Amino acid sequence: MIRRCLLRPRHARPCRLDGRRIIVTGAAPGSIGFETARHLAAWGADVVVTTRREPQRLAESLRAAVAGTTDHGSIDAQALDLADAGSVERFAAWHADTRDGLDVLVNNAGIHLDLLSQWKQPQLSADGHEIHWRTNYLGTMHLTQRLLPALLRSGNPQRPSRIVNVVSQLHARGRNAGLFGDTSPYNSWVAYGNSKLALVHASRELQQRYRAQGLQAYCLHPGAVFTNIADRGLENTGAIETVRKVFAPIEAFFLLTPAEGAQTTLHCATDAHAMGGHYYRNCAIAAPSADSADTAVSSRLWDQTRAWIDALAPTSAMS
Repeated sequence: MIRRCLLRPRHARPCRLDGRRIIVTGAAPGSIGFETARHLAAWGADVVVTTRREPQRLAESLRAAVAGTTDHGSIDAQALDLADAGSVERFAAWHADTRDGLDVLVNNAGIHLDLLSQWKQPQLSADGHEIHWRTNYLGTMHLTQRLLPALLRSGNPQRPSRIVNVVSQLHARGRNAGLFGDTSPYNSWVAYGNSKLALVHASRELQQRYRAQGLQAYCLHPGAVFTNIADRGLENTGAIETVRKVFAPIEAFFLLTPAEGAQTTLHCATDAHAMGGHYYRNCAIAAPSADSADTAVSSRLWDQTRAWIDALAPTSAMS
């Protein structure tokens, strides 16, 4: 009771989603994505989840998690690495071959690898991009563009399909100049913020460009959530990693659980009254950063991103 009074988490309203086809990226056990997928499947949706490793084990875990729920939807899992263009292409091809449409895309997957801000230079992806930018933004937009035909085929103005981008309040650490190469001096927290700020811009552009065709786009801050994301950010740090494990129960008391952190995502993905084109926090519209309000930047970034996606080799799916 004390904890709930301190945190005041709101909850999405449960609803039946029978027949709705939903993708949730980044749904490893213990994550916000896992809890998002669990709720959606329990409410009757047919859910596809993604993970970089052991997708079948993930599917089994999710099926076990909803086994006690009556009338739950189907669950499938596929491998997806957003930093690998070939992986994105293979997933999109699998979806096109096995599914006839898509009602909701939840872009939940993301990374934050340098919590102690120890990197002095950017860590690069295999194709030469800063790793947070490559994974959180470019990979997410690559996937979104490849799945747009299925989303547009499934939605209409009366019952729109939805794209839900899980960002962070840390998008305020990003700056518009950083979206176009001005990243000196390097700081991984700023790089992470840039990747999330870019997704706020992208959400607005998706809303503006496709709402008349029956597509709504949302972005959100899930809250401060106790998940395993810090495990990767604090790997091999010796005493610091040990101290975190010792104080983990206290940390968990003051942070949202993954299930609580999934609620704003669920609200944006399912609530009939949720308005597209906005930034959400705690299941309500909130104010994003001032930089995200620059519509000229949104348009420029959209064009630059589309050019990057269009330039990807058609054979990348085979790499």
